[in-house]
Amino acid sequence: MKRIILSIVLFLVFGTVFQSCKNSSAFSKQSGEEPALTSSDHLTMAVLYQQTAAEYRALCYQAFNVAKYQLDQNLRIMGLQKQQAIVLDIDETVLDNSPYEAKCILENVSYPDYWDEWMNASNAKPVPGALEFLKYAQSKGIEVYYITNRKEKYREQTLKNLKSLDFPFAQNDHLFMKTDESSKKARRDFVSETRKIILLIGDNLNDFANVFEKKNITERFELVDEMKTEFGKQFIVLPNAMYGAWEGALYDYDYSISTMEKSDARHKNLESF
Repeated sequence: MKRIILSIVLFLVFGTVFQSCKNSSAFSKQSGEEPALTSSDHLTMAVLYQQTAAEYRALCYQAFNVAKYQLDQNLRIMGLQKQQAIVLDIDETVLDNSPYEAKCILENVSYPDYWDEWMNASNAKPVPGALEFLKYAQSKGIEVYYITNRKEKYREQTLKNLKSLDFPFAQNDHLFMKTDESSKKARRDFVSETRKIILLIGDNLNDFANVFEKKNITERFELVDEMKTEFGKQFIVLPNAMYGAWEGALYDYDYSISTMEKSDARHKNLESF
């Protein structure tokens, strides 16, 4: 008899708990709430793509193959009548920071956590094809300028990393760090005062022209369509699904919003059938 009573009690308890969980789940869906997300859930596939997909490497090689072709075309047509230069971004264009992003995922943190440690390590690997292409450019008498939005305080670490990999022109007067503003226009203009920039290479549209800065998704699409003949000609784009202005456009460039709000913005911008 006692066993029967105990069984009935346990059935009622677990039944109540189950129904409570079921109701809680239903309420969550109805109210628009979602299970707690980590700050890095959306990054995992992007980082894995960069670290494990041969397709990612192929896209990088393709970009630098096109850059080499355009460099040769420029030399064939113009020669070196005016000193020519190539301007590049650094992060995800010259140096691969995916190990930093992986660290953030595994530790469930986000930038700027661990960024100082990553900078001080100065051991980022080159983006596939970047080193070979820039050495080729140097052999043809083309100067290389690195324009990055890394902060000025990381100049020494950045140069150390570039020099350790034997990147050409890894010197102070060819490295322009971020100072007062994120826009790279003034730094590009400074280079163009004495050099003809024949190629701009980067993973972000802002690396090519200031007209792309702070534009929404529709505007970015329209601008790319308007300038489509420049891509593969003067503008060489590297793949980067981990971060960039494309992500900022999802949040109206307000990175201070919560993890849940960012997740909601990402889902709202999905196009389905």
